[in-house]
Amino acid sequence: MLRFETLNELTLRVTCSGRDMLFAKAGAFIAGENAGEKNYRFEKVLLGPQNNLGQAIFGSLARRFTGENIPLMKVELNGDSATYYAYYGQHVVVYQLAPGETISVESENILAFSQECDYSLRFIGVGMLSQKGLATTTLTGRGQNSFVAVLSDGNPIVISNVYSHSTISADPDAVICWVGNGNCNPKVTADVSWKTFIGQTSGESYQFEWNGSQPVTVIMQPSERSGGIKVSMD
Repeated sequence: MLRFETLNELTLRVTCSGRDMLFAKAGAFIAGENAGEKNYRFEKVLLGPQNNLGQAIFGSLARRFTGENIPLMKVELNGDSATYYAYYGQHVVVYQLAPGETISVESENILAFSQECDYSLRFIGVGMLSQKGLATTTLTGRGQNSFVAVLSDGNPIVISNVYSHSTISADPDAVICWVGNGNCNPKVTADVSWKTFIGQTSGESYQFEWNGSQPVTVIMQPSERSGGIKVSMD
């Protein structure tokens, strides 16, 4: 059994009781401890974490085509231990998925996830509007120990409409992930007019939008990826 928790906001600690396995961003391991001889090892994931070979090959090709590819390693834990993971001082957010709950996350923001998460790729068809967004990586909880750790460039911002049923809008280049059921994909709204073509754009010409009938929790970072399209006329 695994337990994910954050230390000092910047480090993930994974505590293992017995034998288990997780997937982590390649090179993210920083330390580990256990009684006796070291009882954990790392193995590069060549195609993907799917158990089915055909799905793994298809998923690998799809991730490479859409830019959602991420180098992963498999961590095999063969006894009680604690291992630690971090990535260039970025903040770490841990989320425990309920069975059937899905997190949609930019691949570059994945730090680690347990083997009880089903891993796949989802197309949402807005890649022409943002550097990211044509496809997103999804992790769906399958058991009681479905943990995901994601990275944030700075302290994350969390907005949820689960109880308020409000409409949420967000810049796609600041969105790390969103959590909900499998049908909580955002709508893309674009604010493009004649002013855009004469250089009078606000810089916020497109957003992700979730309406009040889509219960969702959105996690964002207080910085934006460099990307998107700039439409103007000199």
